[in-house]
Amino acid sequence: MVRLADQYERAFRCFDEDGDGKLSPSELRQHVRLMGGELLLKEAEVAVESLDSDGDGLLCLEDFIGFMEGGGEEEKMGDLREAFGMYVMDGCGFITPKSLKTMLSRLGQSKSVDECEAMIGHFDLDGDGLISFDEFKVMMM
Repeated sequence: MVRLADQYERAFRCFDEDGDGKLSPSELRQHVRLMGGELLLKEAEVAVESLDSDGDGLLCLEDFIGFMEGGGEEEKMGDLREAFGMYVMDGCGFITPKSLKTMLSRLGQSKSVDECEAMIGHFDLDGDGLISFDEFKVMMM
C-alpha cells in the first residue's frame, strides 16, 4: 500500500513541470486547467503566497504536503468529502470515468468517457483508473 506522503510527493512531481523542486503559480494554474477547472493567475499567486513557507513565491514539497495534511480543518475536510460525494455515484466509493462524465454533464460540460479517463489519469496516483478521496484532496489543492 502506498503511503499518503508518497502519493503527495508523486503528485508534487507531476505538478512540477520544470523539475526545479518548486511549484510556481503558473504550474499550479496549469494543473487546475488540466482537470477542467479555471484558476486566474492572480488567484494562483494568492494561493501560493498563502502557503509559501520561505517567502520565495514558490511552493516546496514540504509546503505542498503541509497543505495537504495540515490544519486538519474539520470544515475543509467536510466540504471536500461533500464535493467528492457528488462525483461518486455508483456506490463504489471512488470517482470513475462514468461518474465524472455524468457529473460534468450535470454541470453543462460534455465530455466523452475517454476524455474523463484522461482527466482522471492526471491525478490517479496509484494507477487504478479511479480517484480515491486522498487523490481527490490532491486534485483539489
